[in-house]
Amino acid sequence: MPELPEVEVTRRGFAAGIRGGRILHARVDPGLRWPLGLAADRLVGTTVGGVDRRGKYLILELDRGLLLIHLGMSGSLSFRPVQPPPGVHDHMDLVTDRGQLRLHDPRRFGAVVWAPGLESPRAQKLLSKLGVEPLSDAFDVRSFHAALKSHHAAIKPVLLSGRVVVGLGNIYASEVLFRAGIRPTVRADRLSLARVERLHAAIRTVLSHAIERGGSTLRDFCGSTGEAGHFLLDAAVYGRAGLPCPVCGTPIKHIRQGQRSSYFCPSCQRF
Repeated sequence: MPELPEVEVTRRGFAAGIRGGRILHARVDPGLRWPLGLAADRLVGTTVGGVDRRGKYLILELDRGLLLIHLGMSGSLSFRPVQPPPGVHDHMDLVTDRGQLRLHDPRRFGAVVWAPGLESPRAQKLLSKLGVEPLSDAFDVRSFHAALKSHHAAIKPVLLSGRVVVGLGNIYASEVLFRAGIRPTVRADRLSLARVERLHAAIRTVLSHAIERGGSTLRDFCGSTGEAGHFLLDAAVYGRAGLPCPVCGTPIKHIRQGQRSSYFCPSCQRF
């Protein structure tokens, strides 16, 4: 699933190009995860302003409302001067006088939702329960520590939930916990302030590096200009069960937490 780094890489790839573009034609497949909320042809004539991101949602600001775009499990956006004819898995086309934005989503879990504004009930239904943005100034160590104190579950699923901090998918949560020296099974409320400080720093470092590397391509993710992500080439533990830890040489362990795979070094992540 595209996570925060992949979504941010996508945003950066087309935001400047589409800014100021007037929508000439719009097509949105009604079979996506949620309904658009209005007839697609009502988007024609609107102008695209900025492109923002909240968690894994891209926010296209229009001069009349906004579009919330979620890439789902397998979605990707491409932005080109002209797109080829749509295929069976191409579920949205926004044709502007600056270029054409297309959503490709083989599993159809993606969504394109129109809302009149960020504070509208329609937008808040999707955004209001999201945790703090990890690369923003709002991501404060002491507030993070206080939020974790209210969670009695293991730290890995707490990070994955997106309720405390957004954007940490399975790959990045494993890498963050390794860098912080925290075992994925330790309870979130038992982390000391010193350990949360290391976790906070690791989250910022890992996500920033992932964005620089273009995100992670597991199956079919690519950025809006068609490039694959290369973060997994630098992964220390994710997908490396049985291989030596890059720090101490101990074989990496693999366990299941819920329905998700967790990878960790039993020596570097003792507690």
